Amino acid sequence: MSNPFNTQEPPQSLTVSQLNRQARILLESHFDFVWVEGEVSNFTVPSSGHWYFSLKDSGAQVRCAMFRTRNQRLRFTPANGDHIRLRCRVSLYEGRGEFQLIVEHLEQAGAGALQAAFEKLKARLLAEGLFDAQRKKPLPGSISQLGVITSPTGAAIHDILTVLRRRCPGIAVSLFPVAVQGEAAAREIAAAIERANRWQREGKVQLDVLIVGRGGGSLEDLWAFNEEIVARAIAASELPIVSAVGHEVDFTIADMVADHRAATPSAAAELLSPDQREWLQRLQLIESSLVRLIRRRLQAAAVELGHLQRRLKHPGAQLREQSQRLDELEQRLVLAQKNLLARRRAQLALLESRLQARSPLPRVRQLQLDIRRLHQQLAAAMQQQLQRSGDRLGHLARMLDSLSPLGTLQRGYAILTDQGGRVVSDAAAVAVGDELRARLARGQLGLKVTKVE
Repeated sequence: MSNPFNTQEPPQSLTVSQLNRQARILLESHFDFVWVEGEVSNFTVPSSGHWYFSLKDSGAQVRCAMFRTRNQRLRFTPANGDHIRLRCRVSLYEGRGEFQLIVEHLEQAGAGALQAAFEKLKARLLAEGLFDAQRKKPLPGSISQLGVITSPTGAAIHDILTVLRRRCPGIAVSLFPVAVQGEAAAREIAAAIERANRWQREGKVQLDVLIVGRGGGSLEDLWAFNEEIVARAIAASELPIVSAVGHEVDFTIADMVADHRAATPSAAAELLSPDQREWLQRLQLIESSLVRLIRRRLQAAAVELGHLQRRLKHPGAQLREQSQRLDELEQRLVLAQKNLLARRRAQLALLESRLQARSPLPRVRQLQLDIRRLHQQLAAAMQQQLQRSGDRLGHLARMLDSLSPLGTLQRGYAILTDQGGRVVSDAAAVAVGDELRARLARGQLGLKVTKVE
């Protein structure tokens, strides 16, 4: 019985779904993007195109999911046993309460396939002479028109414009917007270089030099600038080209082919612009104040955004949860179909054995054996009957032979016949001069009567 004097209410309980959701939010809000390295195992690709696998080392393992929108950007598919590095978010799959990593980027650990491809292309272009200093064009002494080939929204164009505003605002900049990352990036960069040179020849623009570059990133992020099509477009350019790719430690094929290499986009802008510090002292103060104001506003916006993110679950996360749940149901359906097929095969085997037990085939085989046995008996009986008939025929033949006139002939007698073939048994039936035939035991004689008695 309950205590009527106890006024305390029982603690409120959570559903399993609520608990898993709160745990996921706690994990995702506590961890920023992290890099994790390990060995691939249990790699699977369902019909949705998402990748599911485990990442392990000698002491532990963790489940990983890389959704199709991310893995389509990769240039290789990992396999079990590969050693890889992941850039990922720490999360939890609410449907089963499993701790997992949501992979945003994946690359091979160590030098990897991209590094091998880099070295191979580098050796080939070096042998062709594309890196020779003799073919590189000098930079102009003064620049009034500058072409920039980069992403219109990336950090590179921002850094270049910032440096030019600080050092020489009078330099005009023509931006050739391209993608600097992804499968189409290399073709867009090469086409932009060719387009800038063609417009220069046609008089549509008046450029002194081109900057080709982007901000820093991983080897895969910078790979468009290691493509052969970009290297050959730089080598064929009539305009001088400054390569400004990544950070100071990054080095690409484009850096080696270009007429000049700058460590960063900012360094390229400094290289091509005269120092106009005396023009920019007041602007620097305004810029610093503006940067501080923007940073404060960005920080305040970041705090507010973080608060809203913790309160609001992004639709993309729900879609990923549902997609992962769909993949799980698909695997269960495939397993159920396999089990049903196995049961049907077992039933078919049982029915087949029962059918064989009732089959007339054994009876047919026995009748066939009986037929062969009776056939053999019939053949033996016929042989015996033929033997007896042959013996009887021989006996009758001997008896007939003993009564045959031919037997009389064998004892030296002959049969006389006249010209008409009639047997002559009476001497009075012939006359002198008649011709007769005498049949002997072997052969015949022609006779002529000379005397009749």
